[in-house]
Amino acid sequence: MSFSRRAALAALGALALTACASSTPPVESTIYLVRHAEKDAGPDPSLTLIGRQRADILAQDLADAGLTAIWSTDYKRTRETAQPSSTMTGLPTQIYDANRLEQFAKQLKSTSGNVLVVGHSNTTPELVKLLGGKPGAPINEATEYDRLYVVHIRGGRVTSEIRRYGR
Repeated sequence: MSFSRRAALAALGALALTACASSTPPVESTIYLVRHAEKDAGPDPSLTLIGRQRADILAQDLADAGLTAIWSTDYKRTRETAQPSSTMTGLPTQIYDANRLEQFAKQLKSTSGNVLVVGHSNTTPELVKLLGGKPGAPINEATEYDRLYVVHIRGGRVTSEIRRYGR
């Protein structure tokens, strides 16, 4: 093999190693998604006593999850559901727009870490679906406040499960 060919192959190998070293590592994240806890009646209601207790239970259940971010829609019931987890972790609750779920899903899919997302009975299953997970049966609007979706993203591979929390 000629010197110039060896030099070209060596340069190509060095370029390949540099590209591998500088490439972005695959996203690894676990996204926990819940509907807000039990709420009072009326426009933009707060949580009920039971809802506040459920939010506390959620924070306890996720205490060892290593949360790196907390997201909520900008409603009292969702912010109040996120608050105990925010207090426990010291993380601020960031606001997302439920009317822009596709954009939010892309953002979540490209971010590593363990994230809590608090939404609504209609937006949470849709966001799970946009993340590549399985939303399951529709949430019962009147009675179902204990569904906890867990979506794992590992190097582009998505798995999901549905858990229950609280009473």
